[in-house]
Amino acid sequence: MHVRLQVKTAQTAMKAVVLLSGGLDSSTVLYRARADGWDCYTLAFDYHQRHRCELRAAAQIAEAAGVCEHRVVTFDLRSWGGSALTDDAIAVPEARSLDQMSASIPVTYVPARNTIFLSFALGYAEAVGAQCVFLGVNALDYSGYPDCRPDYINAMRAVYRLGTRQGREGEAIAIAAPLIDFKKTEIVRLGNELGVPWELTWSCYKGGDVACGVCDSCRLRLAAFAELGLRDPVLYATE
Repeated sequence: MHVRLQVKTAQTAMKAVVLLSGGLDSSTVLYRARADGWDCYTLAFDYHQRHRCELRAAAQIAEAAGVCEHRVVTFDLRSWGGSALTDDAIAVPEARSLDQMSASIPVTYVPARNTIFLSFALGYAEAVGAQCVFLGVNALDYSGYPDCRPDYINAMRAVYRLGTRQGREGEAIAIAAPLIDFKKTEIVRLGNELGVPWELTWSCYKGGDVACGVCDSCRLRLAAFAELGLRDPVLYATE
């Protein structure tokens, strides 16, 4: 879904809440929303994930994009685990082929994560008077996460309409997922057009001084840059 601003004046500025993980997809969505004229308010989430790199990246991207406000919501999902991103006892998959990635929902899936994120975003959006929530989910990313698919996003749009005062009064907060049908190469190409500072982003599932280069997220990202004949400016341990 591409929510494009039609009219914007000083009196009718359009506000958008953008879920910003600091990765390739969410950073591209932020720059897309900004280019379309939205006043952007970004949300990042410290849910005690495996590393802090993405939180630092999100803050740097938000600053580079000149957002109106950047907030970090903190809560703890490590206590119940259930994912390689919240439980150190579960290994992050490495060196998998694209076919292996698409075979089943991987252990890097965090139970109900996007539902949790979108719930916070809804409350924040209604509080600041935003008309739209943007997020960078992608259904063609081989991971097959259940909360990155079109039917899920459509269901959450109904929640946004039914669960808020704005929605009940006929002014429901929209959910925009402009990259949901994009290939990773198309996202990189769009990000280049929009001037996304890739060197500030972080996609790796592991923490460290440099990205690992072998987890699913790194491999998908590196493959996209390589297919376009580009070099990813992020440093990788495999280089």
